[in-house]
Amino acid sequence: MVRETLETYVPDRKASPVTATDRSIELIKAAAQAAADKLAHDIIAYDVSDVLSITDAFLVASAPNDRQVKAIVDEVEEQLLKELGAKPVRREGDRDSRWVLLDYIDIVVHVQHSEERIFYALERLWKDCPEIELPKDAVATRGKADEHARSLAAADEDGDLS
Repeated sequence: MVRETLETYVPDRKASPVTATDRSIELIKAAAQAAADKLAHDIIAYDVSDVLSITDAFLVASAPNDRQVKAIVDEVEEQLLKELGAKPVRREGDRDSRWVLLDYIDIVVHVQHSEERIFYALERLWKDCPEIELPKDAVATRGKADEHARSLAAADEDGDLS
């Protein structure tokens, strides 16, 4: 019996150019800026258009508490509607505000509580996809979650937390 081996070529996604539509890029950048305006942590966007047929891009952001997650989601929704006339077709995760998903068809925005962000590690799933260049304010949020965790740990050691 002869078995054929099917070889699959998987391109290096980091080196791949962004193939998301101009509209998707515009939505991602506006959403990233809105999230940054509400002090989201570690904002990053991936072009997933080559690996998923359901959307072009993912934006991932996080916050250290449920109230801030909700504030970020509300701001993203408000700014995309005001600036670009875009409304999400679906909003999931509102009840607990631990992980809220806004589906705009062209893009999907994930705003997670910091604990969910660490546990689910979406970046690990999409790391081979090209990153989308974001506004300066959004890029400046990288590392904020670690910084926040260190400040809480220091405050706890000093007895400043109740």
